Amino acid sequence: MKESIKWVRNTMSKTDSVPPMALMTEEAVKKAWNFHRSFPCYQVTPLINLPHLAQRLGIRALYLKDESYRFNLHAFKVLGGSYAMAQFIAQKLGQDISALPYEVLISDAIKKKLGDITFYTATDGNHGRGVAWAANTLRQKSVVYMPAGSARARLQNILKEGAAAQVTDLNYDEAVCFAHEQASKDPQGIIVQDTAWEGYEEIPGWIMQGYGTMSYEVHQELTRYGVSPTHIFVQAGVGSLAGSVQGYFAQAYAAQPPVVTVVEAAAADCLYRSARENNLVQVAGKLQTIMAGLACGKANTISWPILKQHSACFVSAPDWVAAKGMRVLGAPLRGDRPVISGESGAVTTGLLAAIGEHDAYRDLREILGLQRDSVVVVFSTEGDTDPERYRSILWDGAWSSV
Repeated sequence: MKESIKWVRNTMSKTDSVPPMALMTEEAVKKAWNFHRSFPCYQVTPLINLPHLAQRLGIRALYLKDESYRFNLHAFKVLGGSYAMAQFIAQKLGQDISALPYEVLISDAIKKKLGDITFYTATDGNHGRGVAWAANTLRQKSVVYMPAGSARARLQNILKEGAAAQVTDLNYDEAVCFAHEQASKDPQGIIVQDTAWEGYEEIPGWIMQGYGTMSYEVHQELTRYGVSPTHIFVQAGVGSLAGSVQGYFAQAYAAQPPVVTVVEAAAADCLYRSARENNLVQVAGKLQTIMAGLACGKANTISWPILKQHSACFVSAPDWVAAKGMRVLGAPLRGDRPVISGESGAVTTGLLAAIGEHDAYRDLREILGLQRDSVVVVFSTEGDTDPERYRSILWDGAWSSV
């Protein structure tokens, strides 16, 4: 028997707090987008219309943002790391990021002014690969620590980008602490982490703004289509991506904000538990889940106020939900475009499919107000970054049940 999906409606007290939302204004996000599009390899990633799946699930439209094409790194994470690193460099140089596009950042003159910097981070794979790629691109160094159980393919991808990388015997949150310690000991070191804690908030804020490039692209494309989203499903580890997406779209569609559902791995559902308890809760232990990118037990303290204020629902999803999403996208209904989506990328589609197909989740469907006129956006945040596991799920039916 499958482990059940759990959810909690957001009944937390709201405030008129402006500062958290100020992080994700259109002006701030457009500055990140302008930086990213200065890269020669920049292309808008596809926003894929899945009309036949939408019809099957009883909604008007379903749009999927496919980040498997991002900078040829097969995941969205590079958007945050690269922008935060560039902002850090701009700050050291006393300049605004808008004056430092790609061609300027990689110049001999900038390298001479900066000297050597080593960017440290902890990662399950995608964020670390993005940091390693960006550091290499910017002619700097990187050191990457990975939690226990990280896929060898993801480690190899990071090493190929020129980083010093290793798999530790720590869980994700412990690896973050270790990376922070190592960076603090290095006179040229700085940690670039996509979560925040007291005293470490500026760089995570830049990372969230960097993620905003993805939301900005979606908004622009939906506007061209003459469509406004009624619902958004977004996955969460520490909540940086979810806070970025929620913060941007709540302002982009201020007159009628979309209903946002935050989806976590059941083994690391710190936001779901925090919403249930109306207080930040940390999940300890090994955090074992196939959704490696979501295996984070401690919430980002600067994204949580945004999620608490605006999100409609928090969902704790077992691994079979992600596996179902991968199969739904990889073997689509006739006429829909196939999408190669990894475990962390497909969980939102898997949840939407489960809600649409199973009476057991009718209450959740009603709470969210999913109807025949609903226009839903989901984010496939990664491709097959662990190819062996991807094939085991698509070809062999792994994690179809528990």
